[in-house]
Amino acid sequence: MFLTRFTGRTLLAAAKSETPAASAAAATATSGHNPLKDFFEFDRSEDGDKPIVYGLDDLHKLWYVMLKEKNMLMTQRQMLHAQNFRFPNPERLPKVRKSMCRIKHVLTERAIEELDPRRSAEMKRMINAL
Repeated sequence: MFLTRFTGRTLLAAAKSETPAASAAAATATSGHNPLKDFFEFDRSEDGDKPIVYGLDDLHKLWYVMLKEKNMLMTQRQMLHAQNFRFPNPERLPKVRKSMCRIKHVLTERAIEELDPRRSAEMKRMINAL
């Protein structure tokens, strides 16, 4: 298996007979837990044409997941910079920032459209605290 990864070729027939379920389980075990995947798998729509509308709480949770991801990327970038290494895939950080901006925009639109002025003011305070 190590030689397969190293050379990019399968050298033994036994390595070819590995089941897809075993390889998927191994990939899941090595990749770790991804909260973003859980978030999007939970709220799948049966009808592919209809857009998924997330609630205020779901968007708020997603905001904090993205915040954790942004902080992790910035910490990793700083540590690698201190060791004079190059940050791998630097485009990830702007994508996270853009996603956070889009979430905040949707929350702001919903706060503006809220009919109850007290609830609208509460939502705006919550959004400004993000």
